[in-house]
Amino acid sequence: MVDRDFIQRKTDRLVEYITDLEDQRHISVADWETNKMLRNHLERTLQKTVESCLDIGKHLIAGMNLRTPEDYKDIMVILTEAGILPQEKLSKFKKMAQFRNIIVHDYEKIDPHIILDILRQDLDDLRLFARAIRDRTGRP
Repeated sequence: MVDRDFIQRKTDRLVEYITDLEDQRHISVADWETNKMLRNHLERTLQKTVESCLDIGKHLIAGMNLRTPEDYKDIMVILTEAGILPQEKLSKFKKMAQFRNIIVHDYEKIDPHIILDILRQDLDDLRLFARAIRDRTGRP
């Protein structure tokens, strides 16, 4: 069974993280390289954003008795198969799940251009994820 309160809390937090990231869309590579606090804030907020999406996905999959995901990318595939996420965005959502592994395991090698590209180009996809979940669970 899907715990709608859990989903609400997670999507609220997800939207909060996205808003925090949107406030930083203007940063430059120089800002990234010289401001360790900003860099750490962005990396950690991006990690929490993606982890929130994956937590929501895992909960929905279990609550809806969908097939067990093989890995993080498969969470996004299953949500798409179930009609929760739009098919045309599946590639973006799978990249999001892949990014989770990079930011968690290869954090010393993070390319600032990737982070800046996410800030400038991919936050709308994260908002789409939150909207899709809220639409599916009937929450505002």
